[in-house]
Amino acid sequence: MTTSTPLVRRCPICGKPRVEQHAPFCSSRCRDRDLMRWLDEGYAIPGPSTLGGEDDDREN
Repeated sequence: MTTSTPLVRRCPICGKPRVEQHAPFCSSRCRDRDLMRWLDEGYAIPGPSTLGGEDDDREN
């Protein structure tokens, strides 16, 4: 029988072990830092631009 150590999930912001209360983060501070990155457009989801441009000149 082999004994394996449980996989320790890490906080994606600082790398410390995560805490279930703030999952997947280790603290409310890291959770808030992640939220601010989304709000400040530090993260982006790939896809077509929705900001306008040449493709918005469609005729109806």
